[in-house]
Amino acid sequence: MQRQRIRFTASKAPAALAALAALTAAYGQADIRRAEVVVALGGDGFMLQTLHAAHGQRLPVYGMNCGTIGFLMNAYALEDLPARLAAAEETSINPLSMRAETTRGKVTEALAINEVSLLRQGPQAARLRVSIDGRVRLEELVCDGALVSTPAGSTAYNYSAHGPILPIGADVLALTAMAAFRPRRWRGALLPRTAVVRFDVIDPDKRPVMADADSRSSTRDVTSVEVRTDDSVSHRLLFDPGHGLEERLIGEQFV
Repeated sequence: MQRQRIRFTASKAPAALAALAALTAAYGQADIRRAEVVVALGGDGFMLQTLHAAHGQRLPVYGMNCGTIGFLMNAYALEDLPARLAAAEETSINPLSMRAETTRGKVTEALAINEVSLLRQGPQAARLRVSIDGRVRLEELVCDGALVSTPAGSTAYNYSAHGPILPIGADVLALTAMAAFRPRRWRGALLPRTAVVRFDVIDPDKRPVMADADSRSSTRDVTSVEVRTDDSVSHRLLFDPGHGLEERLIGEQFV
């Protein structure tokens, strides 16, 4: 078996740094320009960071859990890594594209693998107008916030906000409200993955709102946010056989 050229990367957590030292001693450290695969050591947050960074090289990413939950990760082990990489199953996912405009007219664009979320900045609830594909569906959503989630991200912030878990192969997005006050008990909607979701902030000076992509790209004082699937970008994840995203998304609903 020909050994793959592996680029290891790790979060700053002590367990991840210790794993990095052990793995590079055992398997070496490939230059990113010659690497065939990236092995990310850490938790889910670091995995998202690595996927965003690896997109430029179009490399597959195999995560090993050195964090807490590790939903996007495989189990950590020092032994037999080349064999595990050779047997790994690949899942390809498309991120969401966020375009946010602020009260000062500044436009920010970012990609999100899990979700794009809007959150109130101050003590008062946000007031949002929600449009789908150019048609207003909610004239006013009064809430702490709202988010649009991919299937891959549906067990993260979306699930904590009582949104649905989506099968990885589902051609849908989840639109989920956080602590909706009006309409009463409105929990959100399932939308085609081709949908363009637009949020317009009502009274942004009195009730400021921030937009966030994967908790890594935040924009304050937004007046509007547009979210859509970006099919031009594809992230490649590797999982041990029988432990891929589809199995994990199903299993998460029975715990």
